[in-house]
Amino acid sequence: MPKIVDHETHRREIAQRAAKFFSDHGYAGTSMRKVAEFLGLSKSALYHYFPTKKDLFIACTKEVMANLDTEIVDPNQTDTENLERLKAVLRPDFATEMALTFDYLRGKSPSEIATDEAMQVALETYLGVVATIVGEQWAEEYLARLLGDLMLEYMSGKGRQAP
Repeated sequence: MPKIVDHETHRREIAQRAAKFFSDHGYAGTSMRKVAEFLGLSKSALYHYFPTKKDLFIACTKEVMANLDTEIVDPNQTDTENLERLKAVLRPDFATEMALTFDYLRGKSPSEIATDEAMQVALETYLGVVATIVGEQWAEEYLARLLGDLMLEYMSGKGRQAP
């Protein structure tokens, strides 16, 4: 009897596992061959699900953003307390994720970035979580402050360093 495979579930599992490789090696340091080896797949199996490295990266971004704890908002807490809780959720992997983001964006024009699917998914997710705390009219301002605070912590050596 042939093996029945849920291709969408398998595709998502591949993307979840590949996200770790991108995070550890950066976008430029990642090749489909290396990811296939890391996952224990043939290159052709990986290409079956993701025709390009960019397609794989977008799928990884979607999986990471889908797993962001959007339930962090506590209606019994103040906006400031909720933003601090969100910052605490983002802090552990912040340096690695920002390095990966900048590596991925290297060489892209502002218009390319503005229409990049991976960046749109990440931005919409972050803005959505922040909007649930402070409202849509303030979401961009507070997200900018939140990311700026995390960057300042990292650059000053006060934030948690990437392993």
